[in-house]
Amino acid sequence: MAGPLRWINAVSDAPSKPTREQAEDAVRTLLAWAGDDPNREGLLDTPKRVASAYGDWFAGYDDDPRAYLERTFKEVAGYDELIVLRDIEFESHCEHHLAPIIGRAHIGYLPDGKVVGISKLARVVDAYARRFQVQEKLTSQVAAVIQDVLQPRGVGVVIEATHQCMTTRGVHKRGVSMVTSKMLGSFRDDARTRSEFLRFARCAS
Repeated sequence: MAGPLRWINAVSDAPSKPTREQAEDAVRTLLAWAGDDPNREGLLDTPKRVASAYGDWFAGYDDDPRAYLERTFKEVAGYDELIVLRDIEFESHCEHHLAPIIGRAHIGYLPDGKVVGISKLARVVDAYARRFQVQEKLTSQVAAVIQDVLQPRGVGVVIEATHQCMTTRGVHKRGVSMVTSKMLGSFRDDARTRSEFLRFARCAS
């Protein structure tokens, strides 16, 4: 049985990114494999549209989440209490079936002398979400980069999402959502801090 197709850089042995033409050819192959005719009128431009959509859906591979967090503010009048940004909507794709993951992220951190613009937290979520993902990894990645760059006293991330690999195929269970969390620093060690964050994020039982 043949192994997975790999594109090899002509200069080195490192895999190189396929061309746009190769990507569109792959879409035509999938259309034919599904049982349709890629050359019929309604599907002629589908490969181009799918390639453009992939460029949007997976733009996170060209983003550096750390860069969004590196510009911080220290003039906050000594504010050192909990900061929570909740209901950050995101769209991702499951790396197992390429099916959409649609959800919301809630992020909290306890600053230690510096804070970051709130839009940057949302951009961090998007940078990781716009890649092939599993929810557990996405949750851990967001928490880890905030902890690493901002060095706060603690970080908490909760993600709620629906997975179309479960709702539109397989068991076909609709109305089901998955919740994951990652707590670092004081969010893990201090039950009161963790409880306050979960209450703010409306995820406490």
